Amino acid sequence: MLRPVLRLVLAVSLDGRLAPPEGGAAQLGGPGDRRVLEEALAWADGCLIGAETLRRHGSTCLIHAQDLRAQRSATGRSDQPVAVVVSRTATISLELPFWRQPLERWLLAPPQAPPFPAFQIPYPQVPAFQVRLDWDGWASAIDALAERGLMRLVVLGGAALAGSLLAGDWIDELQLSLCPRLLGGPYVWLPLQAAIGRGDWHLQEHRRLEGDELLLSYRRGLANPCTSSLSEMG
Repeated sequence: MLRPVLRLVLAVSLDGRLAPPEGGAAQLGGPGDRRVLEEALAWADGCLIGAETLRRHGSTCLIHAQDLRAQRSATGRSDQPVAVVVSRTATISLELPFWRQPLERWLLAPPQAPPFPAFQIPYPQVPAFQVRLDWDGWASAIDALAERGLMRLVVLGGAALAGSLLAGDWIDELQLSLCPRLLGGPYVWLPLQAAIGRGDWHLQEHRRLEGDELLLSYRRGLANPCTSSLSEMG
């Protein structure tokens, strides 16, 4: 079976930060970054997002550009890619705006994690995940996503999730929007302790974006997928 292509998509500061030193939202990325983010979403069948990132932001990214939604519609796909939430505990607040977003929601969690509460309430108005898949290492999880037709996956973060996938050489493509700001502080886009797999990356595209931002797209030269530990999940 073919393995899905995973693309990590991030907006980062010139010094590689995602958030200011005190934490919270950095408000990185302008209209140019938003456009290339939506282009990546239009390409994708699904998006991986860590549960902690979802808790902090409250929602996931959507495609708003009508031309990109029309492209998806022309190929028989839904307006939005599937949102796949990766969680150790399967605890997601039902108050988040995420539950009101117009997309399909899946949960990827360890077999021992408790059932998500909404699974127990068979009413359509109650938030729920449409699909729950077991996480028992990335090899089996990615196979399970492929079996359900998600062959192009965008990884939206956070840093723990990105680090886990990169440590196992699962990320095939990097799409970075470099934003003209310096933030400093500890919030880099990969955990400092992440054991990143070795290998060369080859530049596929560079594009100047609005607001002096720069798109850099790289593809891995050689991947060697392996499993990763539960502690590395987002």
